[in-house]
Amino acid sequence: MPSWVTVAGAALLALPFGWGLGLLVAYAIAGKNFGQLPVATVPLGIVAALIFAFWPSVKPRTRLKVLFGGSVAFVVFAWLVA
Repeated sequence: MPSWVTVAGAALLALPFGWGLGLLVAYAIAGKNFGQLPVATVPLGIVAALIFAFWPSVKPRTRLKVLFGGSVAFVVFAWLVA
């Protein structure tokens, strides 16, 4: 598989991963009643995940695996909490 396909997949998975990361940070900072804090933390999480998705020093398959695993973990966590 060409590496650009793997990187494109990692970039797509960066969006739910970054969203979950931003919500996790908001929850860690403010607790259960975090109000409007995700407005600041979710975009930062998405940008950080996109930077990781395109980071050249990490192998493309590793980036894809990390972002996929993290996305699945955030979805399962959200499902369990709801």
